[in-house]
Amino acid sequence: MGEVSVMGRVIREMIAHVTNDNLIGRKIKTGELRKKLVEPKWRCPDCFYMEEIELPRFRMEYLSSREAPRNDYVILQLHGGGYIGAMRNAYRSFAGLYCEVSKGMSVLTIDYRVAPEDPYPAALEDAVEAFGWLKEAGWHSRQIIVAGDSAGGGLALALCMYLKDQNRRLPGGLILMSPWADLTASGPSYEDNYERDPLFGNTRDSLIYNREYIGCHNPKEPYISPMFGDYWGFPPMLIQAGSVEMLLSDSVGVAYKAKKQGVKVRLSIYEGMFHVFQMGMMMMPESKDAWREIGRYFEVVTGT
Repeated sequence: MGEVSVMGRVIREMIAHVTNDNLIGRKIKTGELRKKLVEPKWRCPDCFYMEEIELPRFRMEYLSSREAPRNDYVILQLHGGGYIGAMRNAYRSFAGLYCEVSKGMSVLTIDYRVAPEDPYPAALEDAVEAFGWLKEAGWHSRQIIVAGDSAGGGLALALCMYLKDQNRRLPGGLILMSPWADLTASGPSYEDNYERDPLFGNTRDSLIYNREYIGCHNPKEPYISPMFGDYWGFPPMLIQAGSVEMLLSDSVGVAYKAKKQGVKVRLSIYEGMFHVFQMGMMMMPESKDAWREIGRYFEVVTGT
């Protein structure tokens, strides 16, 4: 989509500079820094209300608008982190943005169990439980829009595949930011963008080659790598990815396969952008455009 902006180029090069550091950069790429991340307590903006929900195996946060809440749809957010990183403040900010661009939808973000303590299928089990919790709270499946980035995007696809296999109704839509859908790392972009990706490039010692989540399972199992699954009957998808990320093939492959199987898919590849560049929030033109596109997706899917 167009040419990379000056700000986008500067941020991309800053990320590459930090991740190329021998000590800190390696910890970022392997996910070690993410595992040990300690953050200050997130301050919920006055325009939102956040409820913490404790379940036996994991916890959730329900963010809603104080000013103009919508009661016709709800968002289930599945965070990224390579299945080894727990939820962090960036996803609380994501929840706020989802609420804003959807014009008031509430957002349920789950802090699902992660590896190595809880490998597959723990994350999928928790996603299924959270979806069921929303159903029990009174939401119809078609009123639930599932959003996920990176591993969370792959988990969103796996959730839909599981629900379909169980003959359960699917959510009303999917928003996927750079979904990690092929844990075999077999797509062409894993090689084509090997030297271009500022987050995971120039090393095989990164979390995208980590097997802690997979364990002894076959990485081609569709609930682990949805790239190898079946998309018949899936809800409308919006997939966003960056042109220089190693995981680009995951987005392209999922979009191609889903379209061939009759799913409505919009795939947007942002030129010069890196993995989950939407974390730039409102700081660079590309992330602003991505969030505006998500807002338009909500309008199309909900008809409002």
